[in-house]
Amino acid sequence: MTLRHGPDDGRGAYPVTLTEVEILARDHGLQVVRTVASPDLQGRPDISWTAVVLCLPDDGTGALPLLRHLILMDAKSATYKLGLLRALCRAADGSAGLAEEDGDEHVRLPLGLVALNWLRLYLPLAKANLPQAPGNRRGAEGLGFAGPGWQALEAGALSSLDLRVGATLGKTAARALHEALREAVDHICRMPTNYLAFPGGGRILEVARMRATRPSGAVVLEGASLSAFGSMRVPRHLWTAMQRFAVWVEPALVSEWMCLIQRYAATQGRAVDPGALAAAMTWSDPMREVALPRTRALALMESGIGVCCVWSGKRLMPDTLDIDHCLPWSAWPCGDLWNLMPAHRRVNQHSKRERLPSAEALQQAGPAIADWWAAAYLRPEDQVLPVRFASEARASLPGLLAAEAINGHEVQVAMALQRTRLRQDQGVPEWVWPTRSS
Repeated sequence: MTLRHGPDDGRGAYPVTLTEVEILARDHGLQVVRTVASPDLQGRPDISWTAVVLCLPDDGTGALPLLRHLILMDAKSATYKLGLLRALCRAADGSAGLAEEDGDEHVRLPLGLVALNWLRLYLPLAKANLPQAPGNRRGAEGLGFAGPGWQALEAGALSSLDLRVGATLGKTAARALHEALREAVDHICRMPTNYLAFPGGGRILEVARMRATRPSGAVVLEGASLSAFGSMRVPRHLWTAMQRFAVWVEPALVSEWMCLIQRYAATQGRAVDPGALAAAMTWSDPMREVALPRTRALALMESGIGVCCVWSGKRLMPDTLDIDHCLPWSAWPCGDLWNLMPAHRRVNQHSKRERLPSAEALQQAGPAIADWWAAAYLRPEDQVLPVRFASEARASLPGLLAAEAINGHEVQVAMALQRTRLRQDQGVPEWVWPTRSS
């Protein structure tokens, strides 16, 4: 597509912007592959051109055309199909470590993980009174998953930031979430899972329900507790596409979901504030929060234990301490403890920045990273941080699910594999290891 910019020459030209084309492309499942701006070949100073190349993404397995059909073409009487697809997309992007191999053609996910993501998606929408079905006018009234557990969450039993893998919940909060997860699982299995089908017929997702025992004490949201509700069997090609192309799949889901909400609101005779809608649709990832590792580093310094930059080896002081996301936040927004480590401010802000450490850099920093983990998070006398560290690593890193007791070496191997995936799938720019003396 070629866009002409400049005044009308009498033939009936209309202004159009690249932003408008990009929005239309996203809404119709297209990718903008390339844009090239150029001056007018006839030398007219007030005329310029932009060439835009668009394509329908396809990974060669049929997964992306299937997703495009489900998102844009499949009939929907509520937002539930989109909610389930987005819950799976979030699991593929941020909790792939909880996926188990199930033959050559499928992976198996904890049903509790799917339900946990479901709750995180729908809570802000209900709070903002954004309709999820034609008859849903206020909050979650009339929605099939909004039972007593959901109501406890709305009443403040948990913060939305607690709805994440690795969180430790006290008895009261654990029981409230258990009930909310059970309600969400019931609804997911009864409604969208039953109606998400291949274009030629046949269910896409298979579920195996289990009766999870009501918790009697504190609970850590990890693979075992989330698997207690059962499992969901997902076609491998669909799962892989969600992992590799989340950058396309999730915006398409969000766009179609927003269109449905606006349509339902219009039939109810009310308008939707675009800002409130966009805010409610934003995935509530943990904030780029580094307070805990910074506090741990400062406490170690005060006790006389040296804290060094994992990259340069330089001894750090409070005024030179930065906390670095080893695998950069801009490419993969992960605030897990294993991904947060001390770095010299100059190295972090002026050298590494938002780049991916090279394989050599990660390997050379291995001993320093292990020392930091041991001192900051994995002290034997600490009853909380080691559990959180292990739970987060199992959920977000590949290859750790089967390990009963993981160690630092295993986490570093999994980090290296995730680093390779980010490099290959997203083309994240690499940071090559400088000399230790630099």
